[in-house]
Amino acid sequence: MNGAESLVRSLLANGVDTCFANPGTSEMHFVAALDRVDGVRCVLGLHENVVTGMADGYYRISGKPAATLLHCGPGLSNGSANLHNARRAESGIVNIVGDHATGHRPYDSPLTADVPALAGAVSASVCTPANTETLGADAARAVAIARQHPGRIATLILPADISWSEGGVEAATHSATPPPVIDPLAVETARQLLGGDGRSLILLGNSTATHEGIGLAYAIAGRAGADVMASSTVASHPGGRGTHPFPRVPYPVDAAIEVLAAYDNVLLVNCPPPVGFFGYPGKPSLLCRPDAVVHTLSRREQDGTEALRLLATAFGLDIGEMNRPAIGPRQEIELPHGEPTPEKLDQALAALLPDRAIIVDESITYSNGFTTTRAAAAPHDWLVITGGAIGGGMPVATGAAIAGGGRQVVNLQADGSAAYTLQALWTQARENLPCTTVLLNNRRYNILLGEYRNVGAVPGPTAMSMLDLDNPDIRWADLARSLGVEAVCVATMEECAQALSRGFGSGKPYFIELLV
Repeated sequence: MNGAESLVRSLLANGVDTCFANPGTSEMHFVAALDRVDGVRCVLGLHENVVTGMADGYYRISGKPAATLLHCGPGLSNGSANLHNARRAESGIVNIVGDHATGHRPYDSPLTADVPALAGAVSASVCTPANTETLGADAARAVAIARQHPGRIATLILPADISWSEGGVEAATHSATPPPVIDPLAVETARQLLGGDGRSLILLGNSTATHEGIGLAYAIAGRAGADVMASSTVASHPGGRGTHPFPRVPYPVDAAIEVLAAYDNVLLVNCPPPVGFFGYPGKPSLLCRPDAVVHTLSRREQDGTEALRLLATAFGLDIGEMNRPAIGPRQEIELPHGEPTPEKLDQALAALLPDRAIIVDESITYSNGFTTTRAAAAPHDWLVITGGAIGGGMPVATGAAIAGGGRQVVNLQADGSAAYTLQALWTQARENLPCTTVLLNNRRYNILLGEYRNVGAVPGPTAMSMLDLDNPDIRWADLARSLGVEAVCVATMEECAQALSRGFGSGKPYFIELLV
């Protein structure tokens, strides 16, 4: 077999059966191998940043890595923003980047680029196979790295000649490296910290934001008199009836400082200390009180849930008797009326959301925390964009829908961010995915108006011309229809609720442009 076929077979042997792709000439032998080897679902994206975002969303729901297929250095560059988000989300991805044939690279043809350098910015590992015979084994190692705890991005650079040459070997299964053990001293120090004087906060990071992890944290907090919060960029967490409240550290620096000022002790579980997204004049970067005691129970690469189990045991709690909150009956929530507001959209979602839905939130400034949905809606998973690179919402929603096996996906989508990766709608239509997009059309980069105020400036005419999106207006519903998705434009909450019901009942992609 040639190298491309050995790569496909090695990916399958190691559990990677989904590939998100935007291939080019250098990847044609890999594409041809997909026809010869059954078992890989290949999903086409019209832009590389859609491809990489889909792989991120897929991992967050399935818990296993997919492959991406990108074309040379420029294709990798196009997909790097959502690879950055995926790295922050700790999503495992096997990122395959085609490259020129080895003998062609010295001629510096137009697509030649420093692919290892580009990949290094977003990858935990970068590998260029030395020859066709080692390609399968290198692929197996890349999968093992992507499967490590937490998930990681492993980039495999695929020169065209190594792909087309004969002599490929299918690799055996390669096991992921287990996470480092939890330090008993860290557990005992945490017990003493929470059991001592002052008000304490347990702050959870990505891999602990599960039913079990949050439940353990609440049990410990109940025994110690502490509070529980999520890091501001937790990638996903459960919500709805039958879940504990799980507030995030606020995004605005002033609000975060105010919230965290209440705590004398902060226990970090698989997350770093809270920091501002940006530095501002006269404001700190570290958001906890300068005199607060900050202690790390477990690092990102460790099993934070196991650390919480050990800490619960240290407090004398019986882990076997810990239960999730009961999932009560669906509440009758009145549908909202009148002009749209964040609170009314929250109310409509809480009333109409189907069981086990997946919400992908890139609503930016329109979000008020969706507190009613998180508390009273049907059980669901809530995903956010983690790395600050806008344009993740639609691709992540698409990948989540592919992993979800028919679960309803709801994408709460800011208009400015949607303009980056609108092509994801085409993939939703092509794959017939149950994904309802609520496009929040306020015709501006509203987040940047807030940032303008944060740096102490007042936008004038030139600044406003770079923040407004209304000259010309973008006809979002028309764009969605052009990409094969049924769409409607609504201006009242009565119309919005009707459209949500229609989208949720269709089992297909559906696009709601909400004028706000």
